[in-house]
Amino acid sequence: MRREWNKYASARLTWKRRETELNKKAEHIRNHGRKNWPPFFPIIYHDIQEEIPEASRPLITRLYQLWLVLLVTLIINMIACIFILIAGSTDGGRDVGSSIGYLFVISITSFLLWYRPIYNGYMKACSRNSLPVFDSLLTFSSDIQEQALYYYLYFFFCGFHLLFSVYMIIGIPSTGSAGLIQTVQMFTGHHWAAAVLALIASIGWVIQGFGNAFYYRQIYAHHTAAGHTMEKAKTELATHGAKAYFTRG
Repeated sequence: MRREWNKYASARLTWKRRETELNKKAEHIRNHGRKNWPPFFPIIYHDIQEEIPEASRPLITRLYQLWLVLLVTLIINMIACIFILIAGSTDGGRDVGSSIGYLFVISITSFLLWYRPIYNGYMKACSRNSLPVFDSLLTFSSDIQEQALYYYLYFFFCGFHLLFSVYMIIGIPSTGSAGLIQTVQMFTGHHWAAAVLALIASIGWVIQGFGNAFYYRQIYAHHTAAGHTMEKAKTELATHGAKAYFTRG
């Protein structure tokens, strides 16, 4: 019994510390404003250290790093397509046009449609699943309970992103991808600058694609263990509205 009480006391201290962190965050927002990202033109508030519970910070940090890899890959992919055009590819014009579109569309939509929802989902994550003995004893604020809808948004849009990553890894000419097929063609044609850039782009697509697939499975395991259901997500959507899940932060 003493051991259980010690766990209970430890849990209460954890939530007290979390409450203090949330209060500090609210005070920071009042004093300095909410928007801080991106740094050159802030439109949202984004701070992993401030908003994400300590246990989940490594995961969200890795996802953010993978998003940055995606951004860099999109830039290199566009430059590689320009060099492919210069190398004389008959589909080079379409590759360049599509790659420019990807740079702007994919970078923005990937952040808003799959990274931001899972960021917000883990921002509200708690360790209640690791303390089943005390579920009936601890009362949690609605501010720190998980919301299932964030996870469903992530699974839906990140699923599409994973398929897109496979598409870009392949590198079919005229699709805007400097992937594997384009890389081989450039090396075969001895267009070394285009070949090296296409190879780097291919490596970038592989890294962020496989990385996101790995964490997709990890997040799905957490989602299952947390008992999220579609019914719960529908209830949240009816309560908060769709706009709250895309403009929050």
